[in-house]
Amino acid sequence: MKNSDYWIRKLKLVKHPEGGYFRETHRSHESVAGNALPKRFDGQRSFSTAIYFLLRGDQVSHLHRIKSDELWHFYDGSAMTIHMIDPHGQYKQIRLGRDLDNGEVFQAVVENGCWFGATVDISDAYSLVGCTVAPGFDFHDFEMADRYELIAMYPEHIEIIEKLTLA
Repeated sequence: MKNSDYWIRKLKLVKHPEGGYFRETHRSHESVAGNALPKRFDGQRSFSTAIYFLLRGDQVSHLHRIKSDELWHFYDGSAMTIHMIDPHGQYKQIRLGRDLDNGEVFQAVVENGCWFGATVDISDAYSLVGCTVAPGFDFHDFEMADRYELIAMYPEHIEIIEKLTLA
């Protein structure tokens, strides 16, 4: 039976700063010039990037945001909930999984500028997903959430912010 340890070994995943495990599987050899991108970018970026991402049920993907749109793809394990707070303070969640009859989806988009994190729906399981970013991911575009700043901005979402940030 395949479990999280199997996938971590098989896919050569390493710990991710936001939580869970990942490995970059694609980085486009072509790039977009910085002056052709929106002003939020500080230089050229690859056309696109892709990763495997695995989250165990006892882990969370901490709230963070990036400057690009991110498309999530479900592969294996338990359903996963992606938690998002958009720039206007609206909270939304999407369940990524294979049970389409119960509201799960195979793919989900997190739009740029949203704070987002994830949880595995079954605590003793794991979720294996993929993430594609365009323009491509760059750690210069990655920002981890500060718990207290987010609570000050969005006090109505204190419960999810506390769950998905570090104290």
